[in-house]
Amino acid sequence: MLCYNEDRTNYDKGENGKLKPNRRPVNWKKAVSSFLAVWMIALTIGGTAALAEGEQEQKDTASQAAAAPAANLGLNVKAAILIEASTGQVLTEVNADQPLPPASMTKMMVEYIVLDMINNNKLTWDTEVSTSKEAASTPPDGSQIYLAEGDKHSVKDLYIAMAVGSANDATIALASYIGGSEQGFVDIMNETAKDLGLETAHFSGATGLNEDTVISARDMAKLAQIILQKYPEFLDYSSIPRYKFRERDTNEMVNWNWMLGSNASVTNFRKYAYEGVDGMKTGYISAAGYCFTGTAKRGDTRLISVVMNTPSKEARFFETAKLFDYGFNHFEKKTVVAPKSVVESVETVKIKKGKDTEVAAVTESDITLMVSKGSEPKVELVKSDILPESELIAPIAAGQKVGTLTYEITDSNGQKIEKNVNLVASEEVEKASWWRLFFRAIKDFFVGLFNGIMGLF
Repeated sequence: MLCYNEDRTNYDKGENGKLKPNRRPVNWKKAVSSFLAVWMIALTIGGTAALAEGEQEQKDTASQAAAAPAANLGLNVKAAILIEASTGQVLTEVNADQPLPPASMTKMMVEYIVLDMINNNKLTWDTEVSTSKEAASTPPDGSQIYLAEGDKHSVKDLYIAMAVGSANDATIALASYIGGSEQGFVDIMNETAKDLGLETAHFSGATGLNEDTVISARDMAKLAQIILQKYPEFLDYSSIPRYKFRERDTNEMVNWNWMLGSNASVTNFRKYAYEGVDGMKTGYISAAGYCFTGTAKRGDTRLISVVMNTPSKEARFFETAKLFDYGFNHFEKKTVVAPKSVVESVETVKIKKGKDTEVAAVTESDITLMVSKGSEPKVELVKSDILPESELIAPIAAGQKVGTLTYEITDSNGQKIEKNVNLVASEEVEKASWWRLFFRAIKDFFVGLFNGIMGLF
């Protein structure tokens, strides 16, 4: 008979009726195995925790490395960003997603809409605009060209007054002509911002004088990039150093952008002039501080910068110069995927009803981006999306899209960037004749039948 006490020790009843411990032989193999199993679990838990901590530390280090340059620049701004113009690649940023008042940088949206209308034949540079009452009533405490109600000027003259002199009355004259009123034009501004994907933008006026007009530095840079890509003629106007609006005017308008490269020979502006600067727009109201969206080109590299809420007129240019110096001195363009290159894992793509059953594929274009000077970025193909066969039916033209490749590029500072490139047919494939398709179908039938029979054994 087997009995138990409170500590669960086993006892047997002996011949004399007394209880004695039942000491069964110890299974040492099982005991050692159990001990090792517990030990391995402990090591695994500890190792996993250490690994997770190490991975997080590595991620934090990479994040700090990517953010360090902005901190090291010592920028005296509330927000700032520096991007490469052709790709939008961010080189450095500070508080770039906070919506802030942009002051007269708001006029860049007006400039974009005017250029868009001209390029879509809804307006011409020679269109005559009669000054509205609200334009003539613009408060005199800001930049203006003193338009009187009924004054008539061309779109081009008013545009230059807005781009060079940041004239508020010229801006409202254009806005009320296009939108019926300034408020009507503001509705167009907000609709356009939505269409362009400027998520933080909210406009309440055309000039930027209103404090409740806001946009982030990132979206401001995005707007600048869109303008330069779609309408590069913008720079023909933003780079004008001075302009006389009327022949009778005593003084010329002087461009508020003192950083223009052409100012290198102008005594008062020489210390601000920066090689390659040819745009874009300054701004100031008390709620916004001194702001500037700038662009500069050197060689084949164009940068776009935004600084918001700097402490003085001069500071906005000095802070911008820090950004440009950082971009031009520390980065270079590098092609990491060549155009028309063969990708090892997708050398061919299957097609239907062609003389051939597949077509050789190559990249449609290159992938070029900014990398730290002297560095070799890591390039990895992370995804290949091939179009379904239902969309790849012969005839296939040379250069026809057959898929999309996604690459992940890791720079030396740990920043990861994803870029897509189309995969295209490298040659033409003609449609197969009915006769060829017929015999191909017979062949495929018997091959399938044979493979099915072989699969039974």
